[in-house]
Amino acid sequence: MKHKVMWMMVAILLCYTDGYAQRKRSGDFKSRYELKEVVVMSRHNIRSPLSSGGAAYKRVTPHEWFQWSSPGSQLSLRGGVLETEMGQFFRKWLVGEGLLPDNCRPEGEEVLFYANSRQRTFATAKYFSAGFLPFANVKIHHKYMKDKMDPLFSPQFTKMNDKYRQQVKAEMEALHSGGIQGWMKSVQPALKMMEKVLDMKHSPAAKNDTTHFWYDDTQFKLEKGDEPKMSGGYTLANSVADAMVLQCYESESMAPWGRKLSLKQWRDICAVKEVYDRVLFTTHSAAVNLAYPLVSRIREELHHEGRKFTFLCGHDSNLASIGAALGLDYPETEQAMELHTPIGSKLVFEKWSNGTEEFVAINLVYQPVSQLQNRTLLSTEVPPMVLPVTITGLTPNADGLYRLNDLDARMAEAMAEYDAIEDASL
Repeated sequence: MKHKVMWMMVAILLCYTDGYAQRKRSGDFKSRYELKEVVVMSRHNIRSPLSSGGAAYKRVTPHEWFQWSSPGSQLSLRGGVLETEMGQFFRKWLVGEGLLPDNCRPEGEEVLFYANSRQRTFATAKYFSAGFLPFANVKIHHKYMKDKMDPLFSPQFTKMNDKYRQQVKAEMEALHSGGIQGWMKSVQPALKMMEKVLDMKHSPAAKNDTTHFWYDDTQFKLEKGDEPKMSGGYTLANSVADAMVLQCYESESMAPWGRKLSLKQWRDICAVKEVYDRVLFTTHSAAVNLAYPLVSRIREELHHEGRKFTFLCGHDSNLASIGAALGLDYPETEQAMELHTPIGSKLVFEKWSNGTEEFVAINLVYQPVSQLQNRTLLSTEVPPMVLPVTITGLTPNADGLYRLNDLDARMAEAMAEYDAIEDASL
């Protein structure tokens, strides 16, 4: 076991050299570039399952679920601790890069924290700010007071017509070689494993003949003013997989109800969620619509005069749709359960200057399973995972940086695609 832990720590440390992974090959990087700004698009940290009380996920097993430290859908106490630690890491990194002084009290518009009005996103931003700027009383900007979705972070269609709807559905089918039904069928071994771990055949739900997960009644709803939605049996599988993974983080156990699962098996469970999330949020045609507000805001922040640090906090659907809209190629994660945008992960845009031109590096930053469960204190010596994100169709320079003008053009292109969508209600 000690050798396994040591191997995991080595893997983590190898991902950190002078800031980020893709700059390991350039020893004089700091002498040639200056960090000018950082924009973070964050997913909230660990929460309790989205529903409580008589929630469907509770009824598919005779076993007791973990007793959550927060009400349904809210950030857990562990999530708050982890986010504070992530904020501390970013503070150490950016102080080391000279972007901000230690124990900074930002002036004017140097720093912005803006979160969706859901409790889990607002609290994530608040905890991060406590670790990031402990001497500053940071204001977390948000639009509503009653746990509502802010349009900036709500991945909803703001334009719709019949032709466009069919185009999105066609792209959904093309995401997998076997189509959506084939993709769902491909995760059947994982569903069978979940049924066995849950002991589903002896659950309260079994009394109503719900003894297995199914997917053959799946339907989609793509309507203006709403998020893309999936209905049918697969939604239950998605909900249960989500609750199982969250319980694994919170309980610090890889053995739900005494059944030991490997990291590979946990990733298979997350692949069940991956089908649901990717189908709904990662087709390009849908994403340019769903992510338009955030793409616009990130573009604005990267050109904001005087801004040094921006923290936007939303959901995994935000990271997924932004990536699909801009052609970002998220790496397959290492030492994580989720395959692409782990819980608490950050999509980090770094703006660098060589004195004559500005460049951008994009990275996915997240805490691996060991850090989530052990609540590891983070620093530049013990960092989170940092994986480079590439941009399809663009070529980075030898230092792994993209020209800011090229990224800006890609953002403008995605925004123009949104503008070209006809809205049938007009």
